[in-house]
Amino acid sequence: MRRVMRCVTLWVFLTPVLPVIALMPLAWAVAPPPAPAPAPAAPVPAVGRTWPVGSRPPVLRGWEPPATPYGPGHRGVDLAAPAGSPVRAVAPGRVTFAGRVAGRGVVSVALAGTGLRTTYEPVRPSVRKGDRVAAGGVVGVVEPGGAHCGPETCVHWGLLRGETYLDPLSLLPPWLLGRGPSRLLPVVPRQGSARHAP
Repeated sequence: MRRVMRCVTLWVFLTPVLPVIALMPLAWAVAPPPAPAPAPAAPVPAVGRTWPVGSRPPVLRGWEPPATPYGPGHRGVDLAAPAGSPVRAVAPGRVTFAGRVAGRGVVSVALAGTGLRTTYEPVRPSVRKGDRVAAGGVVGVVEPGGAHCGPETCVHWGLLRGETYLDPLSLLPPWLLGRGPSRLLPVVPRQGSARHAP
C-alpha cells in the first residue's frame, strides 16, 4: 500500500512538471536573436573657425580613444601654448561651465546646433556659465604651471557628444588643419639643365 501511495504522490507531482521538463531542451536549443549592431556614430561637423590657441599650435599629444569607457587613453589633444595666451572658442556656443575642477581652471562650451561641447584646461576663465561666445571669442587665458604636459605649458582641448569623447581636431576644416586638397604643379625645367640624348 505504501508503495502505491508513493507512486500516486510521485505521479501527482510530476504530471504538471513533465511538459516543462520535456520542453526545456528545446528552449536551450533556440538561440536568442542577435543584439542589434550599435548605430554608427554621427560624424562630427567641421564647424570650427579657429584654433583654441595660436594660429596652428604644435600638438604635443594627440587624441587616443580608450578601448573602454574607463580604460586608459587620451581624451583630447594637448596644444602647446605659453602661460597667459588667450584661449578662444573654436565655434559659436554657450558656456556651460567656467570654474575649477581638481585645482585646474576649466571652461566648457556647448556648440550651437550640434549636440557637441568643447572643454579647455588649464584656463583662467574670463566668461561665466550662460555666456554666449562667438567663434574666436576669448574664454580665458592659459594658466601657468599645469603638470599635464610635463615641463611645457599647454591647453588640453576636449570634445564630447553626451558622455562620449571624440577627436577635437575633427571640428576643424581641412584649411585650418593645413590639409588642403593636393594640387599638381607644372614641372618647369631649371635653366642650364638641358637634357642630352644618349
